[in-house]
Amino acid sequence: MSNQNLVALGTITRREVMRILRIWTQTLIPPAITMTLYFLIFGGLIGSRVGKMGGLDYMEFIVPGLVMMSVIQNSYGNISSSFFGAKFGRHVEELLVSPMPHWVILAGYVAGAVLRGLMVGAIVLCIAMLFTRVHVPHPLVTISSVLLGATIFSLAGFVNAVYAKKFDDIAIVPTFILTPLTYLGGVFYSISLLPGWAQAATHVNPIFYMVNAFRYGLLGSSDVPLWVAYALMLGFVAVLSALGLWLLKRGVGLRS
Repeated sequence: MSNQNLVALGTITRREVMRILRIWTQTLIPPAITMTLYFLIFGGLIGSRVGKMGGLDYMEFIVPGLVMMSVIQNSYGNISSSFFGAKFGRHVEELLVSPMPHWVILAGYVAGAVLRGLMVGAIVLCIAMLFTRVHVPHPLVTISSVLLGATIFSLAGFVNAVYAKKFDDIAIVPTFILTPLTYLGGVFYSISLLPGWAQAATHVNPIFYMVNAFRYGLLGSSDVPLWVAYALMLGFVAVLSALGLWLLKRGVGLRS
């Protein structure tokens, strides 16, 4: 990587991080409040009546899912709103005509979104520690799975922002696709509770694999083989990265 590309990558990433920190009351605090309510209602009130789930206390069981859910939602939301805002303000055209490679533009925006996801995830994990103990038996699995999950949905948010024509288009995917997939991805329950047809349908949900890989890292328990989860996540990263670079190269939705 040349010094020029490194400076460009750092500049885009720093701008994204400063944007997150500048409006921290909108980017970091609301997810923390929402997840605290999840822990209080689902973990505290309902969890005490549910008992064990997958051999674990229910409060302990939902921690990985809630952390991963916050990471996914915030990574996706950050890049989709930020890149579309740059597109709406015609800032992207300046990037496209600059000598920096397309991968630098994509990596800079993705890095900013991943960092926001990790910041929110860390806040949610700290909140979880107020309600239950978190042991982290497999730290490498924990870190790698959350990084891959954040990267996947940052790339997906980038694709959404490229194709979006108005601000309302950004909300369609999170509302009608991302939220249902998250809630049906094993965040609040073990797949073993479901009938056969529902288990088969859950195995089509990519978020299910991300949640279980992260749960294995935090708790040592998973409903799917770890290698399957990693193969799927790495596959999504490769496909979405290639798609994002192709969209930038072709200028799809970016050049008027």
